[in-house]
Amino acid sequence: MQYVVIEHFRGGDPAPVYARFRAQGRMAPAGLVYVGSWVTEDLTTCYQIMECADRGLLDEWIRAWNDLVEFDVIPVVSSAEAALRAG
Repeated sequence: MQYVVIEHFRGGDPAPVYARFRAQGRMAPAGLVYVGSWVTEDLTTCYQIMECADRGLLDEWIRAWNDLVEFDVIPVVSSAEAALRAG
């Protein structure tokens, strides 16, 4: 399953997030796959695509960053999958 993960950097400050990332990496548990990300021009919000078979892995990763980031998580399917489902 793929998820759009919207990260709102607490206080609008990206510095602590990038400092931790440089020091500790993404901290994703095995089985959680980073697909790609985009950051708003003002550096306050990150949009990521993450993939995993077990939603619990995504929740574990969120707990590792929750002190620096507020998260919105949206399960998504590809446009091709949506077209198949819609008939």
